[in-house]
Amino acid sequence: MAKQYWLVKAEPEDFSIADFEKSKNQTTYWSGVRNYQARNFIRDEMKVGDGVLFYQSNTEPTAVVGICKIVRSAYPDFTQFNREDKHYFPSATEENPIWFMFDVQLESKLKLPVTLAKIKTNSKLKNMRLVQRGNRLSVMPITKAEWDEIIKISEK
Repeated sequence: MAKQYWLVKAEPEDFSIADFEKSKNQTTYWSGVRNYQARNFIRDEMKVGDGVLFYQSNTEPTAVVGICKIVRSAYPDFTQFNREDKHYFPSATEENPIWFMFDVQLESKLKLPVTLAKIKTNSKLKNMRLVQRGNRLSVMPITKAEWDEIIKISEK
């Protein structure tokens, strides 16, 4: 299967680019996703080696700030089983998990963040899911052309 490309969002107070840089091997698990469409991407489509753009949301400015890769594909999200965790999901069982997570590794911080404003004004990115009305997914596919354009913008 060909390499795919993704964009994942996190709020800096939950997980930031600095947290990525401090993580062992600059790697973390991506847990807590509680949207069925995003879950299906994680469970069914995201594979080891796929490229990931790391996007910081709910901050000023919102922007793509890093380049990552998937280093472990989908496995059950352990937070769904923990009654103390805010992502606890009572109907999930270890025999029948509902939610999945993956491991992702930071490859590099972007030289220049690519802000949402820059993305919205770039005609090559006008069809990107990130800028579509009503799309609030924290995990979404992007095209190779969108990936290349964002990398290009980050180097200017």
